[in-house]
Amino acid sequence: MSIDAFSPELLKYSKSRNPEPPLHLGTRYDLSGNFQYEPGNTIVCHVVDGSETQRAVVAAREKYLAMEEAPQFTFTPISSLHMTLFQGIIEYRRTARHWPAGIALDTPIDEMTEIMAERLSHFKKRDPFKVAVTSARPAGLLVDGATEEDRKIMRDWRNALADLLGYRHPDHDTYPFHITFCYVIERLEDTALRRWQAMLDDVAAELRRDMPVLELNPPVFCSFDDMNHFEELLVLDFEQ
Repeated sequence: MSIDAFSPELLKYSKSRNPEPPLHLGTRYDLSGNFQYEPGNTIVCHVVDGSETQRAVVAAREKYLAMEEAPQFTFTPISSLHMTLFQGIIEYRRTARHWPAGIALDTPIDEMTEIMAERLSHFKKRDPFKVAVTSARPAGLLVDGATEEDRKIMRDWRNALADLLGYRHPDHDTYPFHITFCYVIERLEDTALRRWQAMLDDVAAELRRDMPVLELNPPVFCSFDDMNHFEELLVLDFEQ
């Protein structure tokens, strides 16, 4: 199989196609796979604890862990499984495009979280949405709204949050909804790609078959010190 036959998402993890060091290596985690202090905040929908979705997602995660190359990745805890709805701010990303307008870029993260929580306390409830798996990549799952209407609602949420909080990341319109399982430490040799593509295709197909709609909690504003735990601060509930 030609390397060009593999999915673009998988090729991002190919050592020959993408030889640059992984984006977060050295700040988010180290070469030993230990997560580093990287405080920030975010808005996510956690996988419902104890649900069939959690069971199915954990089973999918186990397939990643069973791969021969699993030691080349560092895995986040099951308790942290979530879909990112809107990117918050983070210690090592203090630029104007990643920071609420009118607030000094050197403002401490804890103070920023308080400011953003106060703004979010005025956020008006919005329509609920349903989420489905679209595909799998080496870092985890790519997801989106289960229907065209759900996809529109999710993007409306993202736009409304950006308007309220006062910033839009450069990739605001293209940043994919996802559920992270792990981060890459060392990219994959081309000889591993066929096996990884088969595993990823199987994972996505099984989840789409068994969990056509994922059981996720409503969006919640969280703070974090690293990728191991996301402390829930403020639920942004759905309109009934």
